[in-house]
Amino acid sequence: MLAEDGVLLREGLIGLLGRFGHRVVAAVGDADALRTAVVEHGPDLVITDVRMPPGQTDEGLRAAVALRAERPGLPVLVLSQYVQRSYAAELLDSGDGSGVGYLLKDRIGQIEQFTAAVGTVAAGGTVVDPEVVRQLLRRRRDPLERLTPREREVLALMAEGRSNASICRELAVSDAAVGKHIGNILMKLDLPPAEETHRRVLAVLEFLRA
Repeated sequence: MLAEDGVLLREGLIGLLGRFGHRVVAAVGDADALRTAVVEHGPDLVITDVRMPPGQTDEGLRAAVALRAERPGLPVLVLSQYVQRSYAAELLDSGDGSGVGYLLKDRIGQIEQFTAAVGTVAAGGTVVDPEVVRQLLRRRRDPLERLTPREREVLALMAEGRSNASICRELAVSDAAVGKHIGNILMKLDLPPAEETHRRVLAVLEFLRA
């Protein structure tokens, strides 16, 4: 089954998969529908995008992680423009690492490359774009390496429990500047908005781990 919110791409993938002998039992456009359809159809393979409605952050990938936890061994192939590091590692670590793949749309040069990946993951193999591996390894080395010196200062003060106003006073900068620094920190640490998590706390935890 296929989860992709872009209508043209979704329909194109349905046609492409059909040409190579696969049957798409369901094609949906959001993460909730993905989870419902998996329960209904019990597919042999799930192909999903990362960023999907309603939040357009990481709903598709989080749904894939949850499905792998609920249905161990369910083959999942992530097909996205983005490396969502916060959940990509968890997906690739799920189960024994078999029957899972993560490909970047813009780096698929040939149709045969994609269809081969579909067959490999469906058969229980693993296919991961080298760029995904590179970014995951970079995160594990030092998640803070992308931050500027000033952003590290702001994050250190956040770790002390300081409010934005207190950080402004400590660094003698405006509230808008602090807000911009915090936004950059959350983006660089790959912490998109999510209802069930507090991004500021997660950023501080990354700082303490590093």
